Amino acid sequence: MKRKLAFGDVSPNLEGKVVLVTGGTGSFGTAMVRRLLAEGSPRKVIVFSRDEQKHYQMQQTLDDPRLRYFVGDVRDKDRLRRAFEGVDVVFHSAAMKHVPLAEYNPIEAIRTNISGAENVIDAALERGVERVIALSTDKAVNPVNLYGATKLCMEKLFVAANSYRGASRGTSFAVVRYGNVVGSKGSVVPLFLAQREKGEITITDPRMTRFWISMDQALDLCLHAAAAGKGGEVFVPQIPATDLATLVEALAPECRKRIVGIRPGEKLHEALITADEARQVVDTGKVYVIEPSFPWWGGAHHEGSRVAEDFCYTSANAPHRPGVEELRDLLRSLGFLPAHCAA
Repeated sequence: MKRKLAFGDVSPNLEGKVVLVTGGTGSFGTAMVRRLLAEGSPRKVIVFSRDEQKHYQMQQTLDDPRLRYFVGDVRDKDRLRRAFEGVDVVFHSAAMKHVPLAEYNPIEAIRTNISGAENVIDAALERGVERVIALSTDKAVNPVNLYGATKLCMEKLFVAANSYRGASRGTSFAVVRYGNVVGSKGSVVPLFLAQREKGEITITDPRMTRFWISMDQALDLCLHAAAAGKGGEVFVPQIPATDLATLVEALAPECRKRIVGIRPGEKLHEALITADEARQVVDTGKVYVIEPSFPWWGGAHHEGSRVAEDFCYTSANAPHRPGVEELRDLLRSLGFLPAHCAA
């Protein structure tokens, strides 16, 4: 039985399907693979990743006859063609994600995040994959760093890829765009918890705000997009945002705070939807859907209300701004704070 997702839809029907996850050994990829095996009833799940060691580690903890571990890089189109043979659904999460590393290694970020996206699209079209959902980020909106710029290009490629699928059948491509995943590798919560042990927290700017989403919610959003997508949409969840000062108070109120300043390529506030995109945005209740500008891709609009022409959605104006206690409850529920601990 399909369960209700956090964003108001049921899971796509993946029973008997072959599902492939690029970046399948990363934080999101591992969580998605576990969710698919537990709830999706797929015939086969292919873990596609270039990191041999992570494949090995994943094999030690996930023993399921439906799993296939496919070592490969999204930069390698021939390897993708081989991996996509017989695949029905693809979740594309492989990317270079760390802002400073992308700034220092720009060509590598372009090859993975842009050329890799092109390869995924070409392989999916050639192999007749039914549906591809690509993961994006708030940093793709009005980008000020290379990572965000590559993700913006990726979004444009996946939206436009629907032009090549044919008028009424073929591969459907959609994008999900969301903020920071609480506790994912390289995110600020594990960093602050590690610094708390030393008694000092480094803060870029206490006014800085960020969107937050749990891993389960990120999975729900991707599955919602796979079920509801018609082709060419960008799905944006309605999620809370908080400032760093409140987050630090929730995690480590007793620690010293040291302000280190905003790093190159960082914004004070992030955005998930700009005013320029508002003309295409439908509010479906728990998700904003940015519909494509090309009506011949499906025609049918999503049910919901149109937002105002000057609408924008940023971490500074997000309707839900949890306070310290609510944040602590969230962090406890996700296992980052013990139930008995005030902070």
